Amino acid sequence: MSLFIIYIDGTILNVALPTIARDLGAKVSDLQWVVDSYMLVLSSLLLLSGSIADRVGRRRVFSIGLVTFAGASLLCSLAPNVETLIAFRALQAVGGCMLTPASLSIVRTTFTDPAERAHALGLWSGVFGLATACGPILGGVLVTYVGWRSVFWVNVPVALAAFVLAQRFIPETRMTHVRRFDFPGQALVIIVLASLTYAIIEGPTDGWLSPVILSLFAIAAVGLAAFVAIESRVHEPLLEVRFFRSPPFSGACAIATLSFTLFAGFLFVSTLYLQDVRDDSPLRAGLALLPATVLIAVS
Repeated sequence: MSLFIIYIDGTILNVALPTIARDLGAKVSDLQWVVDSYMLVLSSLLLLSGSIADRVGRRRVFSIGLVTFAGASLLCSLAPNVETLIAFRALQAVGGCMLTPASLSIVRTTFTDPAERAHALGLWSGVFGLATACGPILGGVLVTYVGWRSVFWVNVPVALAAFVLAQRFIPETRMTHVRRFDFPGQALVIIVLASLTYAIIEGPTDGWLSPVILSLFAIAAVGLAAFVAIESRVHEPLLEVRFFRSPPFSGACAIATLSFTLFAGFLFVSTLYLQDVRDDSPLRAGLALLPATVLIAVS
């Protein structure tokens, strides 16, 4: 349930972007921040939140994440302007980053039999396909008949139901040996991702060769080099860079990164094209995206 609201939040929101732009007077770059403020915070804090869950208790962090995600979703639906919506989306990501690593750890520790664990992990992963297929059509229906703010209301009852079920069925677990926090690594992750994201989004407006954009790309490059150097020497790093010496692991990461990047770009551009250029309704745009999302879900 937690993964479903995380994944569907991305696809369902894309269908609502043109309506949000008209209602709040947002530019294309503003819409990019509405999407990417969430992804930026989520990716920056994902590893840290997993470490905290191992330290203080996986069910506790998972439950806090559900409440935070539900509360931030409600705030997103009440946003009076695009700047507030971007801020609330970042807060939503604070809750979201607690859910994915904690839920995966809960699955791994709860199901000790290899066959049961494989089945559970398959269901855990398969939720992405289900949410991807449901998102565009559900978003189209909600935006057309209720309004764009309703796409955030969907998260609230599901998150609260998952919270109640978690208290009843999920046992509390934590690691016996707790890894130390890697503060330099965490700081560098935030610096690299934030500077790179800002440069890519604002580059077309400020100019790709402007001093600010070039400086941000340079900061991202230097920060990435420093991150690799520091993580290679830390006893308990935030990210085990030695894993990337494995060709299958590196290949899988590269494929996943490209796949998600292309899929996110496809959704963002397609929904704007269908509604702003072809003048389709949100529902018709959602139906137009259905063949692609269904094939993704099946594969």
